[in-house]
Amino acid sequence: MKSQAEEEALDIVDEDGNPTGETVERGRAHREGIRHRTSHVWLLRRRAGGVEVLLQKRSENKDSYPGCYDISSAGHIPAGSGYTESALRELKEELGITAEEDELIFCGRRRISCDNIFHGQRFVERQVSHVYCMWKDMEPEEMTLQASEIDDVMWIGLSECLRMVRENSFRHCIVCEELEMLTGACRQRE
Repeated sequence: MKSQAEEEALDIVDEDGNPTGETVERGRAHREGIRHRTSHVWLLRRRAGGVEVLLQKRSENKDSYPGCYDISSAGHIPAGSGYTESALRELKEELGITAEEDELIFCGRRRISCDNIFHGQRFVERQVSHVYCMWKDMEPEEMTLQASEIDDVMWIGLSECLRMVRENSFRHCIVCEELEMLTGACRQRE
């Protein structure tokens, strides 16, 4: 029996992330490498003269990258929905954070292409993602974590996180490119 996530309908998109008018079930998109969209939101806060980023630890039951540290909040964009609408929905669902569209700072677009094996199954990722950041100074205990998605969250210095990702010194599925986008967004805010 397919999970609800596997059956979720996604827009098939071109290389720029524009819907083609066709849809695909999420599970099929990952089995066959059919391009679809995601939204990524990184939460930032200022502490001790530096910038910290919130990482989520993915549930061990996730279909991809189980138990890895990841983006603060991210998710697939259901068919017919937009990038920002989906970003705000994921923040609410995964972290219990209600936000407005004008709080999201667009950092850039990424095209993701990788092939992996998770839980003994082939997993082919072909995504176009919009990457956002948002300034939100709150403690993990103030968040309501979606237990089916997230095991834990932690704040870490942005520069330390970038160093650890480059050195691959912890279990993660974070790419330097997105952290560098955040560094650029922080410079613009200064």
